[in-house]
Amino acid sequence: MTTMRAVVCVRAGGPEVLAVRELPVPAVREGWSLVRVWGAGLNRSELRTRQGHSPGVRFPRVLGIECVGEVAASTDPALPEGTTVAAVMGEMGRRFDGGYAEYALLPNPLLMPVTTTLPREVLAALPETYLTARGAVDALGVRAGDRLLIRGGTSSVGLAAASIARGLGAEVAATTRRAAKAAALTAAGVGHVLLDVGRDMPWTAGPSHVLDLVGADTVADSLRLVERGGTVCVAGSLSGWLLRDFEPIAMIPSGTRLTAFHSDDAKGSTATLQRVIDEVEAGAYRPNLDRVVALDELAAAHAYMEADRAAGKLVMLP
Repeated sequence: MTTMRAVVCVRAGGPEVLAVRELPVPAVREGWSLVRVWGAGLNRSELRTRQGHSPGVRFPRVLGIECVGEVAASTDPALPEGTTVAAVMGEMGRRFDGGYAEYALLPNPLLMPVTTTLPREVLAALPETYLTARGAVDALGVRAGDRLLIRGGTSSVGLAAASIARGLGAEVAATTRRAAKAAALTAAGVGHVLLDVGRDMPWTAGPSHVLDLVGADTVADSLRLVERGGTVCVAGSLSGWLLRDFEPIAMIPSGTRLTAFHSDDAKGSTATLQRVIDEVEAGAYRPNLDRVVALDELAAAHAYMEADRAAGKLVMLP
């Protein structure tokens, strides 16, 4: 095959700037491998890149910060043809073309070889979401008996974090702005679904940890909500990237900790991803799929994501 179908972001703008194009299959070069894409999860960061909020990204660009598939050709003997792999971040879909395509040429260090019997759409729902959720829960130090509040709970990372935290024995509350999404939270192991975090907090002492996936608009409030000496971890940016008028001494209570987890830190985490895959196969974690779309449906899927209609992961199968 010399050509492939891909979805190209032709310029910054709304979902309509995503166009299906016929492109040459990338040629393998030293240090890179060609991956036949089985599936790619959709992410809010791709939405922001499409809108023009990712500095340094030049259009046209094939978006997609993650994918799963099989090695079609490689310059690395440790990655023979046919190897099942996943890849996340590392400037995928930003500095070089990403997963919104039938093939992706990716740096060898990004490729995580895995073994699995999961369906392709389930496997594609895991890498970015579960590696981020696992990293954030670890950054918080969640343990059995802890009280975890997840803000932005019906995001794919929020649902994954709830599943992981419940598996650790923590009590979990999570927020959603839509009552219709409450069932998705309950199914993920959330014990307390909060439609208004300011009035219906289930714990008098407050949560011992807050995982804030909303980000810029809620960090200061999360610091007020967490118990004194607790930890807030910011691992999402549903409301944007920057904290405006943030005064650390005034806004961080004494002894309370503010940390973050960036999904770029998850790249190359082969052992962690394999453990997640094994736990999903064993039924310990849920994949939290909202819907599966084709390449031709990616523009509509971006509109669906931008309207905050998803409760879980959107996955594209080319």
